[in-house]
Amino acid sequence: MLGLMTVDSAGDLAPAAPAPKEELLARVAHGDQSAFGELYDQIAPRVLGLVKRLLVDHAQSEEVTQEIFLEIWQSASRYEPTRGGASTWILTMAHRRAVDRIRSSQAGRDRDTKIGIRDLAVAYDHVAETVEVRIEHERVEKAMTRLTQLQRQAVSLAYYGGFSHSEVADMLHIPLGTVKTRLRDGLIRLRDELGVAS
Repeated sequence: MLGLMTVDSAGDLAPAAPAPKEELLARVAHGDQSAFGELYDQIAPRVLGLVKRLLVDHAQSEEVTQEIFLEIWQSASRYEPTRGGASTWILTMAHRRAVDRIRSSQAGRDRDTKIGIRDLAVAYDHVAETVEVRIEHERVEKAMTRLTQLQRQAVSLAYYGGFSHSEVADMLHIPLGTVKTRLRDGLIRLRDELGVAS
């Protein structure tokens, strides 16, 4: 960093006092790049320190600090000296920006967690499922033997064959009402045999 030097009363070179931040902000508001550089040199370590204390991650802290100084460059004209000091204005902006980053990161983690839970494959026991289906199938076959031949024929065509009531009536050459009666009686008997509550 290059600093301004002044000559003191003894003729020695002495560093010039830094310009007040309020004055630098006023100059930055008019687009003065050298004032921005001087303001950056004065306050950047404090801004980075504040942001890093909140975010912990150094890389994110540097990124947020860069965003803050971009915002200072773009919005310096909004600074009002009557409402507080320049350091306070800048550090408040830094704090808000860091908190926004924390909230954004947390929202991203929450979203990822929800998606992960949603996409998590639930353990599935194929063997147990196969055994259950086989046992249920055997129970239904046994219950079907308890139906009359006419009921068994109608139920088999309608539920195993996938035919509509009208198609079953046409295939068996009987009225539609008779098919519906056989199906209803057959299903009632199956329900009773399987012990299913209605």
